[in-house]
This record gives sequence, C-alpha cells and structure tokens, in this order.
Amino acid sequence: MQPIPKLLILGRDGILNAYRDDHVKSPHEWHPVPGALEAVARLNHAGWHAVVATNQSGIGRGMIDMASVNAVHAHMNQCLAAVGGRLDAVFFCPHTPEDHCDCRKPLPGLMVEIGRRYGIDLHNVPMVADTLRDLQAAHAAGCEPHLVCSGRAAALDDGQIARIVEQVPATLVHSDLGAFAEHMLRRDHVRVSSLGDLR
Repeated sequence: MQPIPKLLILGRDGILNAYRDDHVKSPHEWHPVPGALEAVARLNHAGWHAVVATNQSGIGRGMIDMASVNAVHAHMNQCLAAVGGRLDAVFFCPHTPEDHCDCRKPLPGLMVEIGRRYGIDLHNVPMVADTLRDLQAAHAAGCEPHLVCSGRAAALDDGQIARIVEQVPATLVHSDLGAFAEHMLRRDHVRVSSLGDLR
C-alpha cells in the first residue's frame, strides 16, 4: 500500500505572494511574501507535500488568460525552487461569483478535488487561509483551518480576528506562513517523540 503523503493546502494570494486588488496578471506582478517561500521549503524538507488552492476570478472576468496564469505559476515555482521548495500542484477556480460553480471558495469543491486526486481523507489535511471565506471552505471540506495574518488578514485588529475564529471553530492563527511552518514542524517533533516513547 502506498504511504499517505503529509499534505497541506495553501491559498496563494496573501499567503505565498502579496495580495493585489487588481489580480496578479503577469509574473512581474507576483511578489513573494517575505519568508513564505522559505517556509514552504522547510515544510518540504520535513516531508510535507504542498498544493495551492486559489480563486482566480480574473480569468472569468477576462482580466487574465490561461497563458498568463501558467506564466505566473511557472515563475512562482521557479522562485520556490531557488530556495529549495516546491509545490506538487496548483488547483484554481477560474469562475466569477455569478457563475455559481461549486469550486469557488467558500465552497469546498477545490479541496474535494484535491482529496480525490490524492486519495486521502481531508480531515487530517491542514489548510492555510488569509480570509474568512477560505477558512469556511476549509471547514466545509473537513480540513484543519489555519489563518495567517500576512495577507488580507493583516489589516484586521484582534477583535476582528477573534470574530473570524468564532465563525470557524478550531481555527489556529499564525502571524505568517513562517510561523505556521514553525507550528507544524514543532507538532511533528512532538508526535515523533511520542511514538519513540511508545516503543
């Protein structure tokens, strides 16, 4: 039987790269969040497989075409590779809210597809978000919700963050993807130590 990979799901804009209201339309508009790519690399080196799940309504709105999307993601992967990191795949919803699809977050369609593709139970899969909408998608899919305050959540105060967490119970809050990575690696260490104690 194939071992189940340690899989985590990341949002893209605001988590890996700086969020833009007008969408990232070309590689030169894609700027990594400081420390985010190194965080992915650290997780990769600890055995984690990372995939991206992202709403990209700029496609449906005609603001960006597929060639440009592919160019952005190729650039993103090159930047990750330069620091020793990698993404297994990028799953994206190209639709606008008016399309009423089932893959646009906060609906769980993208995550369900990821679970199907990997043949794993999403209940053990951490999902990193920077908005309530994405946390709701994580919850709807059964993923473990994590909020990072490096993107759109950076503009929120403690009270607003608390209200988001109230709406999606069990959400863990981290300052950025680096802090999330530190949390996951620390948790891995505790689990390995516990297994060692049982032997």
